Amino acid sequence: MKVTSPSGATWRVSRRWLPWRRRTSLDPISGMPSTPSGLSLGDDPISMIFGVIILIVALPFLIVALVVMAAVALELLLLLLLLPLVILGRVLFGRAWRVEIRQGWEPVWETEAGGWRESGRLIERLGQDLQQGRMPWRVPAGGSSPTPHQHLTGQPPPGQPPPPV
Repeated sequence: MKVTSPSGATWRVSRRWLPWRRRTSLDPISGMPSTPSGLSLGDDPISMIFGVIILIVALPFLIVALVVMAAVALELLLLLLLLPLVILGRVLFGRAWRVEIRQGWEPVWETEAGGWRESGRLIERLGQDLQQGRMPWRVPAGGSSPTPHQHLTGQPPPGQPPPPV
């Protein structure tokens, strides 16, 4: 569920399907330098020398980019292969779903929500709270009508990223 708070921030509230988060991303590639759009090499020998120098300088960055993209592709393939097994195990063994709140795609807060129906109700409730400007990590313990399986201590669960300021 995608909601917007009164301050204009966009939040996503959803179930986390896998028990872990992805480790790799394409972020290191975004820091690579780009070539100016007006750069063009001519036919003369000096342009060829500049082209070879540029290739030698850019080659390590290109290799790193290919390795990172291969790691991301491998991880996504592994996730796709494991997803049916994880879902089947979650259904058969009754593991609790985790509901997470993300700002953009960055996880901000999460909690254990119980079964499928409980997690759906919690997603709806957290979405409504965020639309009204109530952030779950700011609710004191024993606040207004806590949801079952939800531990609101004013701080994220241990090991979770801190809430945004």
